[in-house]
Amino acid sequence: MPISSNFTSILSKDWEINFTQCAPNGFLKYTELCNLLQLTAAAHSEIGGISFTDMQEFHQAWVLSRMRVEVLELPKWRDIVTVKTWINSLENSRSVRALEMYVNGKKIIGSETFWAVFNTQTRRPEALALPYEHFELFPNEKATKDSFSKIDISKDKEILFEKTVCLSDLDIVNHVNNIKYLEWCFDLVDENLILNQNIDSFEMNFLKELSLGDKIVLHECITEKATIFSITKDEKTSCALQLNWK
Repeated sequence: MPISSNFTSILSKDWEINFTQCAPNGFLKYTELCNLLQLTAAAHSEIGGISFTDMQEFHQAWVLSRMRVEVLELPKWRDIVTVKTWINSLENSRSVRALEMYVNGKKIIGSETFWAVFNTQTRRPEALALPYEHFELFPNEKATKDSFSKIDISKDKEILFEKTVCLSDLDIVNHVNNIKYLEWCFDLVDENLILNQNIDSFEMNFLKELSLGDKIVLHECITEKATIFSITKDEKTSCALQLNWK
């Protein structure tokens, strides 16, 4: 698709929080929060001519590699939220995108995301085949207080969960969607910590894709201020998640 006539390098998009997106406390689920961030990033790539549809002409897609989310508070049912996004860096096969969420003009969430261009046939990263010079970059405009950090998965951990990847876990790129990893882990957290909004920030690192029929193991390590999950296949880590508590 051509670049939209209303394309801008900074996009603001409004979303209304509906009841299907909310937890029993009436506030937005963390998984749905990440969904809205991802959908806003997709909307920006759509009007900028580098969407999934555009990239599929070259058998390419954007895949999320890392994500950091800092949460001041969560929106609730019926809130109108504004998600603002721009690109910090974009070069060859890699891009860092910033996202912020606002309610009534007040910033409540900031996120830094790292994306890679992925060939959906070879399943390998490669340089973006489409032009992107029309995107103005904002390297110094950060959406989060802290940038990505290294998730330490070397500490002692216990096995909590084992499963086989099924069809409902997959997305249009034919691998497990990043939201599913988050869902698997959050289902194993003390529900009171979730419902009382005790999460200060969380960070995900996606290392290897998972496909239909893969057998995975989910591990947990609890420290004083964080809970760290790692998801492995054949003893190799596919994803790591760190939840930082208030």
